[in-house]
Amino acid sequence: MPIPSPLRTGSFALALAVVLAPRAAGQAPLELQRLSGPIVLDGAPNEPAWQAVAPLPLTLHLPVFRGEPTQRTEIRVAYDDENLYVAGWFYDSGSGGVQVNSLYRDRWNGDDALAVFIDAFNDNRNAKWFGVTPSGMRFDLLLSDDGLTSNASWDGFWDARSTITREGWFSELRIPFSTLGFRVENGTATMGLTVTRLVSRINERVTFPAIEPRYQFRQPSVMQDVVLRDVRAARPVYVTPYLLSGLAQHPVLPAGATTFEPDRDFIRDAGVDVRYPISSELTLDLTANTDFAQVEADDEQVNLDRFSLFFPEKRRFFQERSELFDFVMGPQGGRVFHSRQIGLIAGTPIPVIGGARLVGRAGAWDAGILNMQTGDDRLAPAENFGVARVRRGVINPYSAVGAILTTRAGADRHNVAAGVDGVFRLFGDDYLTTRVAGTSGDAEESGSDLVDHSQAFVSWRRRATRGLMYEVSSTRTGRAYDPRVGFLPRRDFTTANAISEYYFFTDSSRTFRRVWPGALAFSTFRNSDGALESAQYAFWLQWETKQGGGGWIEPKLFHEDVLTPFTIGGEAEIPAGAYTFADLQLALQMRPGARLRTTLDARAGTYFDGTRAQIILSPTWNVSPHLELGADYQHTRLRFADRDDRADIHLARLRIRTAFDSRASANAFVQFNSTSDRLAFNFRLRYNFSEGTDLWLVYDETLATDRIDPTIEPRLPLSAARTLVVKYTRTFQP
Repeated sequence: MPIPSPLRTGSFALALAVVLAPRAAGQAPLELQRLSGPIVLDGAPNEPAWQAVAPLPLTLHLPVFRGEPTQRTEIRVAYDDENLYVAGWFYDSGSGGVQVNSLYRDRWNGDDALAVFIDAFNDNRNAKWFGVTPSGMRFDLLLSDDGLTSNASWDGFWDARSTITREGWFSELRIPFSTLGFRVENGTATMGLTVTRLVSRINERVTFPAIEPRYQFRQPSVMQDVVLRDVRAARPVYVTPYLLSGLAQHPVLPAGATTFEPDRDFIRDAGVDVRYPISSELTLDLTANTDFAQVEADDEQVNLDRFSLFFPEKRRFFQERSELFDFVMGPQGGRVFHSRQIGLIAGTPIPVIGGARLVGRAGAWDAGILNMQTGDDRLAPAENFGVARVRRGVINPYSAVGAILTTRAGADRHNVAAGVDGVFRLFGDDYLTTRVAGTSGDAEESGSDLVDHSQAFVSWRRRATRGLMYEVSSTRTGRAYDPRVGFLPRRDFTTANAISEYYFFTDSSRTFRRVWPGALAFSTFRNSDGALESAQYAFWLQWETKQGGGGWIEPKLFHEDVLTPFTIGGEAEIPAGAYTFADLQLALQMRPGARLRTTLDARAGTYFDGTRAQIILSPTWNVSPHLELGADYQHTRLRFADRDDRADIHLARLRIRTAFDSRASANAFVQFNSTSDRLAFNFRLRYNFSEGTDLWLVYDETLATDRIDPTIEPRLPLSAARTLVVKYTRTFQP
């Protein structure tokens, strides 16, 4: 049965849309309409209340800005006392039909989609992204730094339903005010809003408001201001207890024994998380006996240089407003705070007794406070971790200043880091970013001064994706700078970096949407002697097709000055010395909506005093909406003929994702890394009873693939670790 369109049935709505159209262009805030009656969230927006809501004026964003859409789209946004609602009528006359690739939660696979972006505090920097596909699959993300950074590990409390008919597909979203969190003044809330519809097979996207291609459609700074009247932010208390049971096994070598024996533990555990809203803008999260058994395993990485690898945070407790705690000191300077320092040692969990997290807004200030306590473990003693972060807007709606403080304390150790920062929109799309931080602690170096214990970062960037983009930046890090609740890949250096691109839009081309050349010059100098320690110089030509694919070709020149020899892949050693080398890289990406697609990244050239050839393939096959097969394979071939040294490094991942329906899903993840000689299995089965209430079955096993090495005695067991866990969580409001 066709879903009736308000444009077909409501002449009042059509007239109102014409009246409101000038506001939608961003000339004035748009007053959203309050629903005049009840809404049944079933993916069929045919209620009279929807027929009375004006449609938003939409503009084609892709593939040609302000072109003529080939598919008819209607989107309406309204609200009641507790929720924001979005409805979409997505007609489809194409021969390919509606594209549905996956039912797996939080896994957009090139499906057709409706996306809603909401800057709830209207600060032009941060937003929440809610999306739904024709199958009703939901995905949500956090956006920060005006959309430059996203966090896909966040999950909010909201709901959506979709239906598919011969005319197209239709959808409804319900987002509780408690999930958004916003400021109310005299019963009125003002937010930023963007809505989009993507027709995946032809890469056609319409948006409200009209967003020029020089900006990304997800940027909070270009969202339309919308007003909700006579509302108050809900303040529900959420309590989420969990029960966990399972078995764990790892091999041990008893004193005097010649063979390993299995050490088995029966796991029984329980804990609770509580979310308590202090106000409509400030939320307190409490956790006791925290467990992250259901979190997806980290992707294995191969380290091809002598500096530490960065792994992102995936644990849910740390996700809400995580962008507030960001304090990034440039591409090489690391972070003052990285939550993976808490409760993880080299990726292995250690007990978290509990903690508290207060985030939100207090007056003009964004504020975040975090305190966590870990317990004694064989890997590390008990420690306390503290973080405090504040930030507020200044000068104009796109600028802010802030400060951060972190502490880490144990029985015989302590560390403190403090910093201040500012992001200033100077004019047009030009931004100045400055950050300064310093540390002190128990590992003070003799003879070090304040500069040795500090790090500074400055950047001038023109943020644009049409015409000219550029950035010049510098980072300086002292030899004694040591943020132990952060991430620091190297120290005692100064960088001088520059990068620029120029975007040409090729509207008349049938194949290419835009083409852009670019160049960079990154130089890193040692503070101790002023020598050039690392350098990269490159130029490239990159392209994006109207179908959504793309690629680039890039020659690059490197310089590395190595003082201490290091090993790559556990096989090849790089001796001390100064090296200059170069390679050529080619990357290709297919249209993301294709059921069978892949990316290709290939490079070849010299490498230190040898040669390198590398290929990375990442194919994905959506066999059906219920089954996805994905893989990553990386082969790095290193040869050092003059030294008769070599290394062949293999990294392979295989993912099998299944979704029986919108509630039941499973994920099997297999990884092999030749540098560690480990084959790892991670299997997660999830049944989602409702938002916040889940049953998890998690199985992890790591196999030692080097156990057949005759030089290793005693012989290693095949299984290096094994865990089987059942976890149940239930969220309720007391």
